[in-house]
Amino acid sequence: MFRTCSFKNREVINIDTAERIGTVRDVEISPETGNISALIVRRHTSLLPAVFGGELSVPWSSIQAIGRDIILVRVVELEKRPLI
Repeated sequence: MFRTCSFKNREVINIDTAERIGTVRDVEISPETGNISALIVRRHTSLLPAVFGGELSVPWSSIQAIGRDIILVRVVELEKRPLI
């Protein structure tokens, strides 16, 4: 069992490409079920944060494995979110 706060700041890595996607900033909870529906991931920023930074929504169904320090995901397309 995990607490939602235990996900914060864990590294998220695409299992297919070994790309570092970013770190968990928050979780999205479905109001209908009360279950976690997605992880909100802050992108790793580059020299141009406005272009490469921001947040992504990673669906819970994309998670393949949860480790102590990292979360492995298999994703085809990530939903970009504005940086708040």
